[in-house]
Amino acid sequence: MTITAFHGMKPGSQFIFAAFIILLSFLVVFALSVAVLVPIVGLSEMMSSLSGGDPSSPQTIALLKYFQVVQSIGLFVVPSFVLAYLFEGGVLAYLVLDKKVGGHSIVIGLLAVLAAGPVVGFLGEWNESMQLPEFLAGFESWMRGMEDSAAELIERFIRVETLWGLLFNLFMIAVIPAVGEELLFRGVIQKIFTDMTRNYHWGIWISAFLFSALHMQFFGFLPRMFLGALFGYLLIYSGSMWLPILAHFMNNALGVLALHAENKGSETMDSVNRYADSMSASAVMAILSLTVSLVLLYFLKKRSALN
Repeated sequence: MTITAFHGMKPGSQFIFAAFIILLSFLVVFALSVAVLVPIVGLSEMMSSLSGGDPSSPQTIALLKYFQVVQSIGLFVVPSFVLAYLFEGGVLAYLVLDKKVGGHSIVIGLLAVLAAGPVVGFLGEWNESMQLPEFLAGFESWMRGMEDSAAELIERFIRVETLWGLLFNLFMIAVIPAVGEELLFRGVIQKIFTDMTRNYHWGIWISAFLFSALHMQFFGFLPRMFLGALFGYLLIYSGSMWLPILAHFMNNALGVLALHAENKGSETMDSVNRYADSMSASAVMAILSLTVSLVLLYFLKKRSALN
């Protein structure tokens, strides 16, 4: 039986209700994940490992990875399907998962994301160099501490010696976020704000802003918001959720593979990173990068209009 009580809800009410469902979903999934884990490792040992255990121990890292996956599922994947069902009933149609995307559109969309690399890097360097006013020095110090902690956690996650370890990292950092974050931010939130503003550009950029804000990383805010907007345009111009999911996966997977190769001391990857750094530092290269990405989005839009 389909629940119709939430059909036709106003966009503002949808957003408030969506925030409630996201929080509820996270709490329920987290509680279930703890209940599953306690009989295996024990509550005291689990709490000890997460709070004051050896940060480099395999058990602590395994637990952190476990809860990273749980967080992504609880915050993004589950609420997306629940909200799609409540708001419309047709989950696949609401999330635009029922639309196929052609091979040419996939190539154009992925090239647009790859071409955006230098402008993303340029925005990242500019964002990282930003300084808050003196009276917010304590807040800035707290934010930089959070950024350093997040970077340290990713570095610990990346240190794997086996192929299975690398594959799990790709699953944790590339597959689940690509699916979950796109379904929630592009499939649900972008739709809500597009309906609210009656303009898909506003819907894309507001959802991209929230997408970046939820990561709680101020010094990477601008490049992440830009990427979120790019994924939003891929959805609108292709008419299928599968293209932004693929693009998001590719972006994250390349980052995982680059960090893994760097951690392994790959000379080839060191050369690639130095080349990427030199490109991202150039404003001219960033402008060229943005131009190429916009042209590719234009071709994607035209191709979609022809189909």
